[in-house]
Formats: sequence, C-alpha cells, structure tokens
Amino acid sequence: MRLEGFACWIILSFASALVAACSQHVKQTREWSQEELDELEAKWGTDWGFTGISTFAHLSYVRCLTTPSELFDIALIGAPFDTAVSYRPVTPRGIRLPVFTSLTGARFGPRAIRAASARQTSFRGFNPRAGINPYQNWAKILDCGDIPVVPLDNARALAQMSAAFSELGTRAPVSPLAAKPKLITLGGDHSLSLPALRALKEIYGRSLRVLHFDAHLDTWHPAKYPSYWASEQANFNHGSMFWLAGQEGLLSNASNAPSVHAGLRTRLSGDGFGDFEDDDKQGWIRFSADEIDDIGTKGIVQHIMDTLGEEDPVYLSVDIDVLDPAFAPGTGTPEPGGWSTRELIRILRGVEGLNVVGADVVEVSPAYQGNGEETALAAAQVVFEILSSMVKKGMQQMGKTGTDGHGDTAKDEL
Repeated sequence: MRLEGFACWIILSFASALVAACSQHVKQTREWSQEELDELEAKWGTDWGFTGISTFAHLSYVRCLTTPSELFDIALIGAPFDTAVSYRPVTPRGIRLPVFTSLTGARFGPRAIRAASARQTSFRGFNPRAGINPYQNWAKILDCGDIPVVPLDNARALAQMSAAFSELGTRAPVSPLAAKPKLITLGGDHSLSLPALRALKEIYGRSLRVLHFDAHLDTWHPAKYPSYWASEQANFNHGSMFWLAGQEGLLSNASNAPSVHAGLRTRLSGDGFGDFEDDDKQGWIRFSADEIDDIGTKGIVQHIMDTLGEEDPVYLSVDIDVLDPAFAPGTGTPEPGGWSTRELIRILRGVEGLNVVGADVVEVSPAYQGNGEETALAAAQVVFEILSSMVKKGMQQMGKTGTDGHGDTAKDEL
C-alpha cells in the first residue's frame, strides 16, 4: 500500500506541475491589446536618469553589427580603442577612482560618455536652442553598442573599425527622405577618424571635408615622432591619422575646399613653423584657441561657415582636449589655454548649418577626470548638440516640414 500511495503522490505531483505549466503557457501566449500595451508602457516604460541599462540617453540598444536587418537614421557606435595614443594610456598611480572609471585609457570613453548622458531622456530632451527634441522627431536614433576592437594588434583594429563603419553606413535609412544613415562614434582615441573617413568615402563616392576641434594638428607625418624604430603599424596613431587620410585621398582639401582645425594651441616640432607648412600643403585652415579672445565665438563660427559652407559633406571630429584641462582633465594629452565647455557648445550650435555626414567625440579618458564626471559630461553634451544639429538639418532638407516622410507630423515639440 505504501508503494501505491507513493505512486499516487508522484502522479498527482506531475499532474499539478503539468497544470501549472499549461497555465503559464496560456499566460505567455495570450494576445495583448494595444490599449493594454500602452498602459504597460505608461506604467513601466519611462526611466529616471539613474535607472535603466546604460545606453546613450536611454536610447534603445541593438547590437547592430550582428543584426543586419536593423535600420536607423542616426546611430551611436562606440569604438573602445586606445592603443594608438602617445601619452597617458593608463590610470594615474595612487589615485582612487569611482568603480566605473578605475580603468585604463580612452577605451573606457564610450562607457563613461554613456553614463554621463543618463540625464538625457526622450521625454526631457527638448533643445531650446534648436527648437526640437532630437529624440522625438523624424529620425530613428539607436545606440548600436560597441565595435569589439581587438586591443592587441593595431593593424587588425584598423581593419575591424573600417569594416564596421562601412557595414553600418551602407544600410538604408529608415526615413525615405534621408539619403543615408549617419554615425556618431564615441571614442576611443582619435585614430578612429581614419577608418571612419575610409568608410565615408566608400559610401559617398567622394572625398570629404573635415571640421576638426582639437588642441593638436593631428596632421603630423609619422616621422615627426621618434622614428628610428618606425614601422607601418606605428604610422597609425592618434596624431597622424589626418595625414594618412590625406595620403589616401579621403580628404578633398583643394585650395578652394579646405578642411578646418579649430581650437589649436599645440607646440610644434623642431625650431620653426615646419608643422604649419606641412599642414598648409595638406589643405587645412587653422584657427587657434586664443583667437576667441579677439573675435569671440561668433567670429569663430563665421570663419568656419565661410570656409566650409552648407553644401559639401563634412566630417565633424571633436577631440575633447580642445577644452581647457580645467573643464576636461579626463583626456590623454591635455593642453592648457583651451576653450571652456560653454564656448565649445556655443560654437557647435553656431555651425549647425553644416552638412555633417558623420561625427566622432574622442579622447575621453575617464581615469583622469574627477568624481564629478566633468569630462564625460562635456562629451555627452557635445553629442547631444551634434544630434540636435543633424536632426534639424534633416528637417531643413525635407523642406522644413518636420514630417517623418510618411505624412505624419513629427513630434518635434515646436
């Protein structure tokens, strides 16, 4: 009898589990009405600045490189690469840092910029300067995660980044009125501009002009570095990538179509102006940081717009060391005498008429910033300004209608 009772207990337990499983299956396969889904979204779909997974501005995250069907109009992509730097690749010895920043180099820049963007949200993203909320407008904006850049082989890393930018940039945009999708890259060191420009030339079928905010030229011939042990791989670094881009024909830089450096205050090689002369030959126009004292932000904006115009495709590259170390100490090669965060933001707002087809924000090295995240906060704000300008320019190219291309009024909060 005991055996029979045990068998009955087993059968009853199995039946009970089967009923529970079937009940759960019914719950999982029920159809939810749109009204119910809207209610769930209203209850649980809004994040505070301190909640949610750390994507840029709480944007939807898709691993775009492994999801070829995912389309977008603008994508944020991280390039956590920093082995082409010439200074400050590691955490300063003896300094206690927050958990998420107690790591080495600009490879952790994308993570820090995303964390610093936490107070940017779609429901509180209206930009009074631009008159739009870039997150609630015509453009589908995604955080595509990071390129898994190999840290042990710079030549392989260059090939990886080139392939990733090309793959993402050649997708069709979501909006039928947008010609091509646009990428904003979170660095990472400044060398990533080279693979980005390679991809853009392939995508647009022409060389581009560059607006380069930086304390340094970054057009140095690789031989300007100590070069007894020079190698082809060593040529790919964060101070020579625009020289390489020029050699590869990626930059237009004709005498009537130059590119622009702004915010310069670097020391030069040797005992003369040879670096500037080399820069001239490569087709660049220079504006030094201290020119702002004479002509103000308005004058800097006017010079940039007069040089680049509103039609030619422009790649916008922002090295965070364009800011003074008082405002952005968390970077690899800081130079005293730079612009304030407010000045840079004002200039970025002033050049929103440029036809920016891609951008990067680079050289954020969070190990060197303070506990207040001032460098990453500045970088996150720069990205927000670039996004706002891209979306607003897109509206203008669509005829200033503010529509999404399907006949519906976009949520631009105008």
